[in-house]
Amino acid sequence: MADNGGVLEMTREEFEELVGEALDRIPPELTRLMDNVAVFVEDEPPSDDPELLGLYEGTPLTDRGEWYAGVLPDRITIYRGPTLRMCGSREEVVEETEITVVHEVAHHFGIDDARLHALGYG
Repeated sequence: MADNGGVLEMTREEFEELVGEALDRIPPELTRLMDNVAVFVEDEPPSDDPELLGLYEGTPLTDRGEWYAGVLPDRITIYRGPTLRMCGSREEVVEETEITVVHEVAHHFGIDDARLHALGYG
């Protein structure tokens, strides 16, 4: 990882490893409950939201009913570019990546932004 004019550089592989480590730190009793969800790393978010760090797309577990069968997996995407641009050190990237992963996984469990902010995951 290098400093490139104030923006940290980290390879896609290094960043994916951090996302994997953040997922590994989620308690097993929660990860066992995660159902039909895939986690991806992308370099940049959609152009209409360039500061977006992560995105959950799908049907939260709390909203699934009898109709929920044969659907594509929920998708959690963590964006490398904005995370690196907002962080000043590798330690900050590790911390922000963990917060973002927890935030998006919480959406999978049906926890909304207001509750996440109250819990300290802004």
